[in-house]
Order: sequence, then structure tokens, then C-alpha cells
Amino acid sequence: MVEFTLVFPVLAILLFGVIQFGIAFNNYLAVTDAVRAGSRQAAVARFLPASQRVPTVESKVRSSANNLNQSKLKVFVTPTSDWDPGSDVTVRATYPYSISLLGVVVKTGTLQSSTTERVE
Repeated sequence: MVEFTLVFPVLAILLFGVIQFGIAFNNYLAVTDAVRAGSRQAAVARFLPASQRVPTVESKVRSSANNLNQSKLKVFVTPTSDWDPGSDVTVRATYPYSISLLGVVVKTGTLQSSTTERVE
């Protein structure tokens, strides 16, 4: 019983750390997948009216990352030209993360992902 009392807090902290890391990694995968979906939308968006291209791409990123807090998700779309065929368009997203163990914040930062695709 004494050994269990000494070892249990360490095991609990390790378990909670693994869970927190898993949540942060899941958020990273969601951001990466959302950026990929948004960049694919941007690659085929040149037939849309110019005023609807960026909002359409941003909407695609946000709908692909629907499990994240949308108010914290920042999306940036950067076309290198006026959406000409063969030009590049870059979609980037950032999302904050925080890893805490038993209420103590151990690590904070920003998850970010970026993808560049060629406009078709």
C-alpha cells in the first residue's frame, strides 16, 4: 500500500500528460487537414467571382476543422497573383494550444500549418 501511494501520483501525472499531448496532437492534425482541404478549394476557386474566393476558402478551412474552437482559429489565404492558372496560392492556419497537468500550465504555443497549391 505504501509503494502504491508513492507511485500513484507519478503514474497519474504521466497519464494526464499523455492525454493532454493527445488532445494537442489531435488539434494539430485537424488544423493540418483543414489547411489541406482549404488549399484544394483555393486551387479550383479561380472560376468564382473575385470577391468570393478568399471567403470560400476560409469557409472550407473552418468547416473542415469544425471540432476546433472557431473563434481561436485564424485562417490566412495568400494568392501570389490574381488567381491566374499556374500561380500559387498559400493557405495557412494557426490555433493556440495549452498543455496543463493538474491545473498547472506546462506548455503553451501556437499550432500552425501551411499548404501551397497551384491554381488550376
